[in-house]
Amino acid sequence: MSVLAKSTTFNKLLSFTPSILLFVAVLNEYDLNYLNFKYFSFNFPFILIFYWSLKRSQSLGYGLIFAAGLFNDVVIGYPIGISSLTYLIICGFAAYLRNITLRPSLINDLFFFLFTILVANSINYFLLISLFSIELNYYELMGNIFFTFILYYLFAYIFDIFRKNIFKGKKND
Repeated sequence: MSVLAKSTTFNKLLSFTPSILLFVAVLNEYDLNYLNFKYFSFNFPFILIFYWSLKRSQSLGYGLIFAAGLFNDVVIGYPIGISSLTYLIICGFAAYLRNITLRPSLINDLFFFLFTILVANSINYFLLISLFSIELNYYELMGNIFFTFILYYLFAYIFDIFRKNIFKGKKND
């Protein structure tokens, strides 16, 4: 009996992993470039938000994602609300894809994710340039989009394994 109770408690704690990862990612740094390569960076919060909004929407709530965007704005010095808007746009695209998909496919998700981050980044950077006159390096931006797109496949595979082992037998999986 106690082994079952410990297992259930541990699984409940593990169910908060996407939320914890999201806040670690936004409080840590915007693009996770620890290797100090000039154009290598990727946006882990985009991958995390898109995947969990698509596959298990109850893991990350919209309020939690909005709050994470506010924290991200403070950490990287953007005007308050820009990252929240971008994150919610990604959630909207993921919800749309979830509702129209009959047979989920990682390849279809991958290309829809590319479209999503192109639209979200376009809106984000349009606002930053036109309203707030923030200078951007377009080579770094394109590198960030490219590596975020490529690494989605890897992280989606890892998250699939995690999701199937932690949330097995639960509704909406």
